[in-house]
Amino acid sequence: MEKIPILKMGSFLLVTIQVDLYDQLAENLESDLINMVKKTGAKGVLIDVSSVSIIDSFMGRILGNIATMSRIMDASTVVVGMQPAVAITLVELGLPLKGVYTALNVEKGMDLLRSKILQEEGPQDDDDDGDEDHTE
Repeated sequence: MEKIPILKMGSFLLVTIQVDLYDQLAENLESDLINMVKKTGAKGVLIDVSSVSIIDSFMGRILGNIATMSRIMDASTVVVGMQPAVAITLVELGLPLKGVYTALNVEKGMDLLRSKILQEEGPQDDDDDGDEDHTE
């Protein structure tokens, strides 16, 4: 059975879709990816769809599901490399892809994931208990 490779890069998972996705392959990717988020404790998922020329409503829902499940498991999802025709199709199908961030390419997608992680961690406080008053 065909599988789409999922690569771990630091605290991120990288998926590069190089083939047209049929329904079973898309469902397997969804399951494999969520299991990898759990197994690795990944904080971000980057999905490169630059080789994908057609995304139907089913695949759009799979991307949305991946983002939602990843978010529940404390990971952000970024889809990169979307071709204009694919973006047009998703809009025409009325698929908002809630929870999915987008970027033009892998480099910008990684930058976006890094910034999302920094935002979620928030500013670090050096005080031991955080409520000390240093005025006298």
